Amino acid sequence: MEITLDDVKKSQKKIAEIVRVTPLEKSQTLTQLVGQEIFLKYENMQKTGSFKLRGATSKILSLSEEGKREGVIAASAGNHAQGVAFAATKSNMLSKIVMPEGAPITKIMATQGYGAEVILKGLTYDDCYQHAMELAKEKKLNYVHAFNDKDVIAGQGTIGLEIISQLQDVKNIIVPIGGGGLLAGILLAVKELNPSIRVIGVQAEGASAMVNSVKMGKLTQTDMVNTIADGIAVKKPGDLTFTLINKYIDDVVTVDEEEIARAILLLLERNKTMVEGAAAVTVAALIYNKIDNLKGKTVAVLSGGNIDPNILSRIIERGMIKAGKTTFLEVVLQDIPGSLQRLLGTIALHKANVIAVNHDRLNPKIPIKYAKVNLMLETRDLAHGENIVKELLKSGYSAQILENL
Repeated sequence: MEITLDDVKKSQKKIAEIVRVTPLEKSQTLTQLVGQEIFLKYENMQKTGSFKLRGATSKILSLSEEGKREGVIAASAGNHAQGVAFAATKSNMLSKIVMPEGAPITKIMATQGYGAEVILKGLTYDDCYQHAMELAKEKKLNYVHAFNDKDVIAGQGTIGLEIISQLQDVKNIIVPIGGGGLLAGILLAVKELNPSIRVIGVQAEGASAMVNSVKMGKLTQTDMVNTIADGIAVKKPGDLTFTLINKYIDDVVTVDEEEIARAILLLLERNKTMVEGAAAVTVAALIYNKIDNLKGKTVAVLSGGNIDPNILSRIIERGMIKAGKTTFLEVVLQDIPGSLQRLLGTIALHKANVIAVNHDRLNPKIPIKYAKVNLMLETRDLAHGENIVKELLKSGYSAQILENL
């Protein structure tokens, strides 16, 4: 099943009424960090919050009139689900989506809000896929694959056309990899228009099937996936996407969970944009120098912004601790009237804000007539917290910084 540049161009015209052209802007923060001009392609600002709308719309609008009457079904961890639901509803079509049982509530509600019936089945995308295929056959529905489909790949490739039109002298494009639909589409569009543009794919270490496949030269799968980048947590990539990626790709790299989390927080703090783990892998690869010989104007594709609020909350909390903006102290002091007040007064003198206090006088590991006090402080940075501990030690307290309260 051959896909051509012409297919991508036709898809761009076909989906134009539903899909928006997303911004591409230079990031001063990343430019300074990386030492090259870095631009961000904000697919997290796409309708439904993800690039997946492009491929889903391309596929749905390619169905025959009979196919449109029958309706569609898809398997998805969330973003493809919302794209299919949105595109189907816009086309006055029935849609059913099979999602993992552990899918974030926000993504389930969003998919239902776009007009689809949501069916929860299994723990991974692959489990959902098997069930969706069974339902497609049973109920005579048209299956819309998340990545391994000619029309879907052509739809994702429209991002490549946009990047080249928005930044004619782009030298490098960094793209997330899950099942490979996004990377395959962008590669096809970009390499056929300008083979000199370097395209690098990035995958999470905990879901590195495509990276392994490229390095081995044959399609392989992983036994399990484990990553906060749930949008690219795919055990087995597509054969169609692998063929295109293997043909055109310049390099593939991986990033770990801490690197992904740091990239999410950096984009939130400095670029004022919220992305999911799958989108943050491109920035993680840049700030942790995973890409060799990076020169010239570089575009990092931010594939989506539909992050689970619970995951985001944990990332922010951990980031605050690592940056020293939240400090946890353990102090042992005499259990006499006024001692806690004096401790808090000492901390106040050093301009730290007390967020929480736990006073424990019954702990058997603490000597009688003493108490252990755990404090959560708002501090400026790591040095601020360390200076407070030094001053407490000078004042005769037994004090130390803890990783968490």
